[in-house]
Amino acid sequence: MCVTAKPSITSIPTANSVTEAKVFAWLEQSPLGALVRSLGVWSYGVINLVHILGIILLFGSILILDLRLLGAWRQIPLATLSQPTTRMAQIGFVLAVASGLPMLSVKTTDYIGNPFLLIKFPAIALALVNVWLVHRTIAWRAHRQRDLVPAEQRRLAQGAAFSLAFWLTAITSGRMIGYW
Repeated sequence: MCVTAKPSITSIPTANSVTEAKVFAWLEQSPLGALVRSLGVWSYGVINLVHILGIILLFGSILILDLRLLGAWRQIPLATLSQPTTRMAQIGFVLAVASGLPMLSVKTTDYIGNPFLLIKFPAIALALVNVWLVHRTIAWRAHRQRDLVPAEQRRLAQGAAFSLAFWLTAITSGRMIGYW
């Protein structure tokens, strides 16, 4: 008796999966992909190390700031933490992106249909939208000039909770990409 596997929903080609395949094939065949593949056996490991260091800077800074926004370390003024953590998060993000694209370009087509990749990038997008929204609140703009009222503190705490959820989702799914 021969048992065949049922086709899964993810194996049925859709317009999105065809577009994804074209974009992934383009990235893999790009000059960036060719360059990274030509650099030798150690290049991927070094690029991966830079990616990890970028994530450490990014998430470590975000974690400190978000925990402060959620109520930890209230004795430390928010303005004292916000400037250096925001700057370090920006540096970490640039390092993560600058190293993540070359890592992805090496064998991009291997990731077609990887559900974790399809979770990671929207989670990053949501996290960045959240940063944009929080930084445009009256509370964020005012935190360097005065003490915040409880309603403003709650608003920033909400943003911090969303931030942690989005970034942890991105990091977890990013880690899971290689196991798919």
